[in-house]
Amino acid sequence: MKHTISVLVENQFGTFNRVVTMFSGKGFNVHSMSIGETESPEISRMTIVTEGDDKIIEQVVKQLNRLIDTIKVVDLSGSPKVERELALITVFYQKGNRADIISVSNIFRGNIVDINNKTITIEITGPPDKIEAAVNVLEGYGIKEMARSGTVALKRGEQVKGDKKELQQNNIQV
Repeated sequence: MKHTISVLVENQFGTFNRVVTMFSGKGFNVHSMSIGETESPEISRMTIVTEGDDKIIEQVVKQLNRLIDTIKVVDLSGSPKVERELALITVFYQKGNRADIISVSNIFRGNIVDINNKTITIEITGPPDKIEAAVNVLEGYGIKEMARSGTVALKRGEQVKGDKKELQQNNIQV
């Protein structure tokens, strides 16, 4: 089963390398990994999608927690979360199927970001399942090349409770 793990780490030289080395040294498989600064420039968030049974995922989480730059590790797999991925997909086209490819792009709420006399490049953003579905449809037209960002994810926020006055006192916009 695939698991999405969110890791907050110190934004320092070598942090990414230590995580990658840990995964390869322990023989853990990585489906995707993305990293970027958070709202605080001193902290980065890594989103790692990996696969394994509960015992393997427990080991992954323990090993990540042992790394010197790790601040917090959360397995988001059992929690409500928001996931997104970006894909750039270049598809071959001919005069007869260009409108069909554009239609497929529109169905997946994609954007045409480049076009020439042989290919169309489509940008699609959404949950990984949506990206996978778009790829499956576009394969029939002939994918020349593709780049995927990997999953980024955040735990869904909890519902804010309380009356309007109390929320405003805590500087929460209502």
